[in-house]
Amino acid sequence: MNANRITDAVQADFDACLADADEGGALELAVGLVTSGVSAEDVLLGLVAPAQVRVGERWASGEWTVAREHAATHVSRLTVDAVAAAAPVGGGSPRHVLVACGDGEWHVLPSHILTEVLRLRGFRVRSLGGSVSPHELLSDVHQTGPDVVALSCTLTFNLPLAHRQIETCRCAGVPVMTGGPGFGPEGTWAYALGADLYAADARDAADALLHRWPPVLCGKSSVQAAAVEEYAVLVRRRPELLAHLAHVLRDVFPGLRARANSSATSGSSATSGRDHEEGTGFLGRLLDSLAAAVFVDDARVFTGQLAFATAYFSARSVDPHCLLTMTDALTDRLRGSPRTLDTLSAGRQSLVPLEAESRRPE
Repeated sequence: MNANRITDAVQADFDACLADADEGGALELAVGLVTSGVSAEDVLLGLVAPAQVRVGERWASGEWTVAREHAATHVSRLTVDAVAAAAPVGGGSPRHVLVACGDGEWHVLPSHILTEVLRLRGFRVRSLGGSVSPHELLSDVHQTGPDVVALSCTLTFNLPLAHRQIETCRCAGVPVMTGGPGFGPEGTWAYALGADLYAADARDAADALLHRWPPVLCGKSSVQAAAVEEYAVLVRRRPELLAHLAHVLRDVFPGLRARANSSATSGSSATSGRDHEEGTGFLGRLLDSLAAAVFVDDARVFTGQLAFATAYFSARSVDPHCLLTMTDALTDRLRGSPRTLDTLSAGRQSLVPLEAESRRPE
């Protein structure tokens, strides 16, 4: 059977189950599709995966809280397990794939879906889950001897960490397949980091491995020594830069201002603490995106995060013009780092529409 049974109405019903954190309803709907003849792979990639994308969009737009997004994601994970359990799986394949998320990467569902799609296709798969360090990855590679490591990355600011994992696998002589939006359009940054293969989704990954087996080491990192040096400067100065941004932007994030105002008192409220943590966390991710952009020598890593930040702030009634203030503040502090300055300049250029809007007469 094909995937045309996954109609708009079916997708809407599944979305409603995720919105209500209705585990029973979601599992009944998804498993029912499998038992009625829709392939488990089609259910995973045509129902669960796009529904999870919409979950992320609802969080990003401010429509859903983090808690609601987590609850929906939990239901999606249970659904993946149930769908995989309802489908027959071929066994005995000599093709061994180790699946892992990049270091610092906690968006596990894409790698979870990849694991089950590969199993459905007959591969022997071992999954390490979220945020796997290079040491942990190397240890498992030595213990289990996979033919290929499949590495998932959703967030671009984790690219330098993914590079360490790719290099670790290359030193062990194991090819690396990469996937996920964190690696850029058509895997641009995956190949820059030295990956051997890139797949747009789990189906493409399975097809590529079936048609190009065994995978071979063919990737080559294009990361330059000068970029690594400037990246290291940003990593070393991160606490100082983050503190500077928190001070400069304290009037933008109420939590930052509240923490500053209460520093001389006995303590701040729990709400102020949460707001402070959220504000500094977001600023930290912007700094990490700048560092990652410098590392791979592509300003799009940073400008993409700025575009996301603009929409994120606007949806939460935070003035996105603060991003202009942020780029200017960093430029003043990083004048000795030419690649970083070029990246900041590109970032500020991407924010020109905001600046033009601020100058528009009332």
